[in-house]
Amino acid sequence: MQKSILITGCSSGIGLDAAHGMRARGWRVFASCRQQRDCDRLRAQGFESPRIDYTDAESIRTGLAEVLEATGGTLDALFNNGAHGLPGAVEDVPTEGLRHIFETNVFGWHELTRQVIPVMRAQGHGRIVQNSSILGFIAFPWRGAYVATKYAIEGLTDTLRLELRDTGIKVILIEPGPVTSKLREKAIPIFERFIDWENSALREKYENSLLKRLYEDSGPDRFELPPSAVTDKLAHAVEARRPRSRYYVTTPTYVAGYLRRILPTGVIDSILSRV
Repeated sequence: MQKSILITGCSSGIGLDAAHGMRARGWRVFASCRQQRDCDRLRAQGFESPRIDYTDAESIRTGLAEVLEATGGTLDALFNNGAHGLPGAVEDVPTEGLRHIFETNVFGWHELTRQVIPVMRAQGHGRIVQNSSILGFIAFPWRGAYVATKYAIEGLTDTLRLELRDTGIKVILIEPGPVTSKLREKAIPIFERFIDWENSALREKYENSLLKRLYEDSGPDRFELPPSAVTDKLAHAVEARRPRSRYYVTTPTYVAGYLRRILPTGVIDSILSRV
C-alpha cells in the first residue's frame, strides 16, 4: 500500500521541496500550508493540501481530520516543519513576541503531534520527524527567540522518543544549518511588529549588524545547501528500517555538533560572539 505523510509549512522552502521529493519517491503527500491561497496553489499542482495553521487549534484538528478521512484513518509519517523567526536581542524581545513565536514553533507542533500519536499507536507504527535546526543545540546572537523554540523542540522530542521507545513509533530530529529558504524575508514583518530597535540600548549594533543581514539579500551563505538536502534526510528518516535519532544537514551543523562536544562553553561563546 502507498505510504502517507503529512508535511507542514509547504508554501515554500524546505516544506515545498519535501512535498515534491516525497511524492517523487511514491509517497502519498498531504502538503499543508498556513494560508488557504497556498493550499489552493498546491492543489493545482496535484497535491492534497489541508490548511493547518499552528496558531489555530481548530485548523489543526480539521486539517488532520481531512487527512485521516482520505486515508481511512491511518498516517505513516508526520513532518513538523512550519516555523518562523523573530530576530532581535533577547532583552528587546517582548513577552508577547516570545509567546507569538512559541505558538507557531512549539505549541502548534506539540498539539498536532499529540493528535497524531493515537493514530500511529492504533496502527502499530509511525514516524514523527521534527525539523529542528543547528540552533536547536547551539546559540547564535540576535536569534534568542528562535533558539529558545528550537531548544524546546529538541527537549520535547528527546523526551517523546524515550516515552515511545516500546512502541512502533519512531521520533526523529533533523537539524539543518544554512538551507535556502524564505525564513529571512518572512521574519521581517514579525521583527517590525515586535522589536523597538530604535529605542534599544543596542541600537548601534542593530544598525551595524542585524539590520543589514535582515534587509539586504547578500546571496547564499558560504555553506548553504538547497532544501533538497533536508528532503534527502527526511526520506531516510521515514524509510530506513532503523532511522537515526538525529540527522545533521550542512557542514556548519556537523562542525558545531563536534565542537560542542569537545570545547568548553567559554571557548564556544568566544567563537559565536563574533558570528
